[in-house]
Amino acid sequence: MTADGSPVRTAPHRTLVADDHPIVRQGIAALLATTGDFVVVGQARDGLEAVELAASLEPDLIVMDLRMPGLDGVAATEAVLARRPATRIVVLTTYESDDSILGAIAAGASGYLLKASPEDELLAGLRAVVAGQVALAPSMAVRLVGRAQAEAGPARPSSPLSPRETEVLALVAEGCSNPEIGRRLFVGEATVKTHLLHVFEKLGVNDRTRAVTLALERGYLPSGRRG
Repeated sequence: MTADGSPVRTAPHRTLVADDHPIVRQGIAALLATTGDFVVVGQARDGLEAVELAASLEPDLIVMDLRMPGLDGVAATEAVLARRPATRIVVLTTYESDDSILGAIAAGASGYLLKASPEDELLAGLRAVVAGQVALAPSMAVRLVGRAQAEAGPARPSSPLSPRETEVLALVAEGCSNPEIGRRLFVGEATVKTHLLHVFEKLGVNDRTRAVTLALERGYLPSGRRG
């Protein structure tokens, strides 16, 4: 709140849209223009142009197509983050194969959403990412958990995480923010942050996306969703 009691207005998130289909690019840009909290500063026709525009326009967020000519979304994500690691990147695609999902996240993408998702789901995912959270389309989260279970076999691998740390990370995987996790577990937000720092240290990662991805791959997270 400001001194006169009015809400503080934050600047819209500078967004770059990269897709080789003009209609898709323009549709995403038009959707973001209706929100007030995103502003499209550029549109890229392929991965190479996305890397170039990311360097010159310095967007906060990039909505990146997965399959583009010249340089695909995974390679473009790696190239952008090598120069500007603070950039948040969400892969938006029609493809949901396990390898594509893991490849994009391993490259540093903060989210993986489907073009066929409802508009409110897409916007919720983008807002989660700019807030520092993980955004995975629900169908993709299910696929990753299933893959982790299949690779783990009947017995789950021994986890370095404590039961409480596992609970916290499972809620992160559901897309919960730190305050939401605190309310769900009846602990303070500072306690949630401490648990996450311990998780990062034990898994050898430095952000929420990589922590969730690694824990899913190794079978450290429970299969059921919390009610």
